[in-house]
Amino acid sequence: MFRTQEKDFENAIEQDLLNQGFIKANPSNFNAQFALDEANFWAFLADSQQDKLDDFIRLNPNDWQAKILARLDNIWKKEGVLHLFKKGLDVGNVHLDLFYVPPLTNSPKSIAEKFYKNRFSIMRQVPYSTQSQKTVDMAVFINGLPFAIMELKNEWTGQSNYHGKQQYRHRDTSQALFQPARALVHFAIDTQEAYMTTKLAGNSTVFLPFNKGNNNGKGNPLNPNGFKTAYVWQEIFQKQSIAGIILHFARLEFDDERKKDLNKATLYFPRYHQLDVVRKLVADVTQNGVGKRYLIQHSAGSGKSNSITWLAFLLIEIYANSDKPVFDSVIVVTDRKVLDKQISDNIRAFSSVKNIIAHADRAADLKSSLENGKRIIITTIQKFPFIVDGIANMSDKKFAVIIDEAHSSQSGSAHDNMNRAMGSSEESDAQDWIVNAMQSRKMRDNASYFAFTATPKNSTLEKFGEKQTACAPKDKPIFKPFHLYSMKQAIEEGFILDVLHNYTTYQSYYEIQKSITDNPEFDSKKAQQRLKAFVEKSEQSILVKADIMLSHFMDRVAQTKRLKGKAKAMVITQNIEMAIRYYQAINELLAEIGNPFKALIAFSGEKEISGIKYTESQMNGFEESKTKERFDDDGYRILVVANKYLTGFDQPKLCAMYIDKPLAGVLCVQALSRLNRSAPKYGKTSEDLFVLDFFNESKDIQIAFEPFYTQTELLGETDINILHDLQHELDEAGVYELAEMEHFVNRLFAGADMNELQALNQVCVDRFDHELAWERLQKVEYKIKAKQFVKVYNQMASIIAFENAAWEKRYWFLKLLIPKLNVSDDDKVIDDLLEKVELSSYALAVSEENRAIQLSDETGTFTPSNSTVHGTHPEDEEKDELDNIVKAFNERWFDGWGETPEDRRVRIVNIIEKIKQHQDFQHKYLAIQDTTLRDDIFGDIVKQVMRDRREQEMDFYKQFIKDPAFQRALIKDFQRAVMSSM
Repeated sequence: MFRTQEKDFENAIEQDLLNQGFIKANPSNFNAQFALDEANFWAFLADSQQDKLDDFIRLNPNDWQAKILARLDNIWKKEGVLHLFKKGLDVGNVHLDLFYVPPLTNSPKSIAEKFYKNRFSIMRQVPYSTQSQKTVDMAVFINGLPFAIMELKNEWTGQSNYHGKQQYRHRDTSQALFQPARALVHFAIDTQEAYMTTKLAGNSTVFLPFNKGNNNGKGNPLNPNGFKTAYVWQEIFQKQSIAGIILHFARLEFDDERKKDLNKATLYFPRYHQLDVVRKLVADVTQNGVGKRYLIQHSAGSGKSNSITWLAFLLIEIYANSDKPVFDSVIVVTDRKVLDKQISDNIRAFSSVKNIIAHADRAADLKSSLENGKRIIITTIQKFPFIVDGIANMSDKKFAVIIDEAHSSQSGSAHDNMNRAMGSSEESDAQDWIVNAMQSRKMRDNASYFAFTATPKNSTLEKFGEKQTACAPKDKPIFKPFHLYSMKQAIEEGFILDVLHNYTTYQSYYEIQKSITDNPEFDSKKAQQRLKAFVEKSEQSILVKADIMLSHFMDRVAQTKRLKGKAKAMVITQNIEMAIRYYQAINELLAEIGNPFKALIAFSGEKEISGIKYTESQMNGFEESKTKERFDDDGYRILVVANKYLTGFDQPKLCAMYIDKPLAGVLCVQALSRLNRSAPKYGKTSEDLFVLDFFNESKDIQIAFEPFYTQTELLGETDINILHDLQHELDEAGVYELAEMEHFVNRLFAGADMNELQALNQVCVDRFDHELAWERLQKVEYKIKAKQFVKVYNQMASIIAFENAAWEKRYWFLKLLIPKLNVSDDDKVIDDLLEKVELSSYALAVSEENRAIQLSDETGTFTPSNSTVHGTHPEDEEKDELDNIVKAFNERWFDGWGETPEDRRVRIVNIIEKIKQHQDFQHKYLAIQDTTLRDDIFGDIVKQVMRDRREQEMDFYKQFIKDPAFQRALIKDFQRAVMSSM
């Protein structure tokens, strides 16, 4: 007989576990009433705590087992099995331990002996029902208590994990084994994939993938030794692994701690990649000690806050080969206030020892926490730079620093200050101050860094990545993440949605004309850029785009009841002024259709436009701190932003995004990722997502996303010798004398007041402005090189293996000199240009509609930035007369819309006249007062006129018919033009 049946799959799993020392449990010993492997339960107690049992039996000689089971069931129903594993059972006059923890490196021998008393058992065909003979395929028990339940399926018998999941969804949840928190986890496993859930809820049961990933996507890799899913029982179900999950990963969170209701509780069980990354990091620290850097590239949807929580707790428990912990304290640093609270809540909920955790809001809090030996300290990068300067010498302690979104929180002086907290800061003379400042930017040897990010940049890879030397091509080193959970895998597993699934881009068409008779010259390239910005932020163009946005949202999102009628949208604009104008335009358009919902705006600070000052709170009508909360209300559907909320903002009901802003690189990925949050309770899928982009082309978005879709690597490393080259060129330029630079830095670190420093600094500024008699391009080139020196040194100073006082001095000197080097009045010149032109025509057309942007599976590769000395490129600057600039601009942006501007004007005027001559214009449109009905009538008139003129205007008519957004915008333009001509 062929061994291809489900029972053969069970046989293989059972044999593997028996080989690991599990006990084969007999289904006849299963107590369905209590969901208990009763024989192993009593055997464990008798073997490990007979003296306690004797004490209890002495007082309860006739019904001692019934009383223990009744008490066990009572606690089980209130607190769940995790509580019993961790806390044991108090019953009558005794306390019974129900699970013994594994020993640590420094644990006494008795702890290990107790651990080996635990009885790990495997039972097949578990008879779970008290009412029938139904069974579940397999279960793992610890001391008789269920740890994991399994439904096993075999493709060779025509079933897969899908059928296992469906089987679970139809299980009778009134049976004890399937009640909430009765077991830690339920698995649906076939030979290819594994899925898990911690709560059975009928058809609403949610199963999560528990797979390793394959080719950076979903599924599992080929296993040359057998089943692809063998890791579940060969790796996850090892005794030490199960014990670790119980102690360090599984967590039960009640909806209300005062009214504990398991039906409303959430039981957390780690996903495979979370378990894998934490265990691999702990193993590496245990083996290699303190001082390494780790880059963890985990996509949105990876459950990063839980991973950080689990890592923080396990790091403080590493003892290696001594009685002293490897780390004195773990500092969790996040640059997002939302995640700061999320991680803080997670850690506090996870900890059973409350006095080891501190939250640092002020300098005094952090300093006190470190000095008093708090094991886990939570803070934000926004607070960190301001509070570490006063911290005492901590170089005798060992730290683990867990950094969320490493690329954003590890730039500039914030990172310098964080390292300064971990080293010496003794006062000394100016030379010692320089050395201390230089060393403060070093990544301290007494700290290990664990950097989490979904989008590592080249500098992040070089700073935190694993360096592999002499790699092809060209024998350059490659920097890779220590651990990967890719965007591709997160999308394929359904934890995030594909934001590029439904991408529409718009092409702007506009015409400008001179408003003066002169013909001055301007830099052509810069003029074209500024003219485009001038046109796109005009009131006319914003109103056209806002109308398209709102019409699309109404037609495709609101009226189609996306997300059960709760879908929301975000409008992303170039700057605060444009955000305010868009907000005003959208509100104006909403008023025209009866305000079916409201819009909000988000920006920081105060903005003055045309003499009027605006703030977020004033425009929204409530405090700025409440914007996020209020946007979740059903009455608010659109949020207009510039830069605020482009990162770290989680709103699962977002499903539409309207972009009028240049996006590239990390910012592009982070901004669009606001849409990717899954929302199962609203039925949200990738089909519900819409992006309308008025600025970028789809290929630009594809270029931005591809480096982060799978694994991101850095090929090569920054050549530190560029600093020697830059130093030589800057020193020889003559802007400063070496003695001047030395004196300025000495006085700076000696604490000289601002007046003195300004006077010393101004000598070099005057030389740059006048004495050297440089042309503008020479000044530009010098400033570029000075900026490059500061940037490269700031990036590299924390990781180079040596110290260079000359570079450190120049870093501080140039950093304070650069802001005062005035190289050009180009901005003023170009502003003058904008006063000399005006917008005469504006239109929009879809360039690509509902495109699914495909990303490559190849590894994303960066190369080091600043690998060569930068300078100016005079050939890039071309002067041109205003007439030619206007002509070139119109040819580029109004191409295909008529042979000449006059042709276009004639076309529009003819259509307007036909509208006014239409029979319904006088008798219906002008005669009716109802504005909504008037708009409908006018739209019908325009459509009739366009049909009548389709032979003369075929291309124009085709665009009008096929593009609803263009049609609506054109009808409104005609309506305004007709009424203004009356």
